[in-house]
Amino acid sequence: MMRKVVRSFDEWRDAARALIAQGVAPEYVEWAASEDDGDLFSATGTSAGTSAGAQPAVQPAHDGGAAPAKELRLPRELMEMLASAACFSAADRWAFLYKVIWRWQLGERDVISAADADGARLYAMVKAVRREEHDMHAYVRFRERKEEDGAPRFVAWFEPTHEVLPQVARHFARRMGNATWMIATPGAAVLWDGEHLHDAPALMRSAADIEDVGEALWLTYYRSIFNPARLNADLLRSHIPSRFWKNLPEGAIVPAMISSAANGERRTGQTGAVGRRGGATTIAVTAERAQPRREQPATLDQCRRCELWRNATQAVPGVGPDKARIMLVGEQPGDQEDLQGLPFVGPAGAVLDRALAEAGVERDQVYLTNAVKHFKWELRGKRRLHKTPAQREVAACHVWLEEELARVRPEVVVALGATALKSVLRDGSATMSSVMDAPFVHEGRWVVAVYHPSFVLRARDEDSRQQAYEVIVAGLRHALTLGPVRSG
Repeated sequence: MMRKVVRSFDEWRDAARALIAQGVAPEYVEWAASEDDGDLFSATGTSAGTSAGAQPAVQPAHDGGAAPAKELRLPRELMEMLASAACFSAADRWAFLYKVIWRWQLGERDVISAADADGARLYAMVKAVRREEHDMHAYVRFRERKEEDGAPRFVAWFEPTHEVLPQVARHFARRMGNATWMIATPGAAVLWDGEHLHDAPALMRSAADIEDVGEALWLTYYRSIFNPARLNADLLRSHIPSRFWKNLPEGAIVPAMISSAANGERRTGQTGAVGRRGGATTIAVTAERAQPRREQPATLDQCRRCELWRNATQAVPGVGPDKARIMLVGEQPGDQEDLQGLPFVGPAGAVLDRALAEAGVERDQVYLTNAVKHFKWELRGKRRLHKTPAQREVAACHVWLEEELARVRPEVVVALGATALKSVLRDGSATMSSVMDAPFVHEGRWVVAVYHPSFVLRARDEDSRQQAYEVIVAGLRHALTLGPVRSG
């Protein structure tokens, strides 16, 4: 049994590269974070009968497979995923990542597919780490010192679930210029001297407990804009996960404000507002005429045609060549798409990439977009789960799909799923079963209807998944063969 002690991703990468070159299979490596740690690979299949002190000769792969080639070559996308997953707090992370690259070197490309067990875990780790980075960007709160005494001017405390402090520190170094600061966490701290980042040992929570005049001003403002008559406590909690409240300045006053609203201030606020109104108590006006006049949004980022923008990180536009012959239309962005601002970059995107490759379609030659441009979700625990957009939301967003169709002018539109089909046809009653058998012409272009890639991930069994996947591949192949629609 070979024992490897690693403390960082760079150390792991160098060790893993050497082990791959020697052809050492995962079950013959014991990974540890320090000399005193035990085996971190027990969850992924270490042989119980092998002595921890033994140093055997090179061992073959499972099932008699050949050892990998000596030179390890990984695509950039996989290296980026491994670097992110290395920040995931799990005892067996180094062992798991080595298992991933071992399988890749053996030619098992499914290891980075969300449909594969290891691939699904890798995607989940990357997603959790990137979400933690996003949350840390949003919820780190700096306090400013009164006097400069050689210590950092701004100090913050944060309790991350995963080891994302180095990445987040680089983010704040870019944003805060020459101002000195420190972010302390239970596991480590980092300081910025205005030019360079410096690692520091872990500090106590009290290191960030300093008096900040600006914070008192912020709390005064926060109280002044709080309207008890319009309080939605559930929405307030869903916007900011509960674990962040204790380290936010407003976290100390929000519970009391919610309690006061529930105990009468909401009713008092409503009564006062109604009492100030004059004139007739009944106004004869339709709901449409009662809406204020607003200029139509000129860009997608300005779109407020429905309410989905309120809970989304950003609008996700389509990507691809301006004159692509084939346009793929999905339903809406998912969690990863919402965070990255790009379509089909999450697990469903991985399935689509595999289907495009199998069908012989180059991804960079097609235009990828969605019928709805904002992520609609509901909170389940700590996860944002996809929620199917309503027909009114699809209709409100259709103007952006129309703009893309007019600009790109594709010869073939591939509708990925029922929502996309309804948007492309502008028919809320359209069904997949009625049009999936063969392509058809709509408004001077071919339309091909196939399952959405996420349907493959949600299928109940392997046979159903394979059948749905084959429908997608066949539809993409057919789209590749279709030419322009002949008029007359």
